[in-house]
Amino acid sequence: FLDICYTSTNVPQMLSNMMGKKTIPFSSCATQMYFSLSFGMIECVLLGVMAYDRYVAICHPLHYTIIMNQSICVQLAAISWSSSFLSSMVINVLTLSLPYCGPNVLNHFFCEVPSILRLACTDTSFTELVIFIFSIIIVFIPFLLIVVSYARILLSVLRIRSASGRHKALSTCASHLTVVVLFYGTAIFMYMRPQSKSSRAGGKIIAVFYTVITP
Repeated sequence: FLDICYTSTNVPQMLSNMMGKKTIPFSSCATQMYFSLSFGMIECVLLGVMAYDRYVAICHPLHYTIIMNQSICVQLAAISWSSSFLSSMVINVLTLSLPYCGPNVLNHFFCEVPSILRLACTDTSFTELVIFIFSIIIVFIPFLLIVVSYARILLSVLRIRSASGRHKALSTCASHLTVVVLFYGTAIFMYMRPQSKSSRAGGKIIAVFYTVITP
């Protein structure tokens, strides 16, 4: 459901803009940017939760149903969605409250915070700092959870004597690790560096990875 929402927010506008220059109203741009950022943040948090889920399943299989019970799963999902929507709202408000002198020509496939910030005719250092702080909370902390979870998983797998057992344990993590590398690698590169050092052409290519390919 989340992947469908995420791609549906960006891909139609992306395909439309690839056909030629288009005009998008301010309200539509703000809405798209809000939901795109929200769903992207939810994806980050849930990838961390999924890594922890795999850690419990492989390292503590006998206690899995106790640790990852239905109540805990619902709470983790609720925290993921609510924190992401709130964080996205703060970033959107700060970004859209900046003065834009025009011409507001967006050099991107769709409305996204980094590309919008380039159009502002004022110093965006404070907004970029806030984005960086939220990126640490929403992106880096779940990423750290992923690293720790897979480090523990690797240690447990190395203690498995049979090759088939090791292969079975690692195969359950392969698809998740692939998504993590693509999604987190591109998202961190896009949102956790100063906009003055980012390339517009490179930003558009990177955006395709975490909005189209990984979901």
